[in-house]
Amino acid sequence: MVTLCYIGLGSNMGDRQGYIRAALQRLDQQPEIKLLRVASLYETAPWGNTNQQWFLNTVAELDTTLSPQELLQVLLAIESELGRVRVEHWGPRTIDLDLLLYGQEEINLPQLVVPHPRMTERAFVLVPLAELCPDMVLREGQSVQSLARQVALDQEIRRIK
Repeated sequence: MVTLCYIGLGSNMGDRQGYIRAALQRLDQQPEIKLLRVASLYETAPWGNTNQQWFLNTVAELDTTLSPQELLQVLLAIESELGRVRVEHWGPRTIDLDLLLYGQEEINLPQLVVPHPRMTERAFVLVPLAELCPDMVLREGQSVQSLARQVALDQEIRRIK
């Protein structure tokens, strides 16, 4: 069975575009994943620990035959391959890959919560997601586009390409 998923990608260390590009290539090389579309890149202020470089962010749409847990393991492996070290919560990172949505499923496990628990609060997720699917309605009953407009008023975000 094929499931439509959305992955958030972010980087704020070194060659930020290069890390995002490499992560997308690795996703696309997985036999169980078909990369469908990728939103524009957006530059956003850091969340949490604000004393660090700004992030580049995007969202990728993909089809997969992997289970949510298997997809999470692929994302974690790609992060590791690209030098992600988990030292500081909300700290700098070479690459961050978040499973935002996995079909219509709601998952609440210790290692995986889907939909991503804080995605409706973050412009760096909602703005690129709205670019891909503005009419999508989240379980809160609001469209992604409407939520993106709301949070973008309070958070600095700029499209870079």
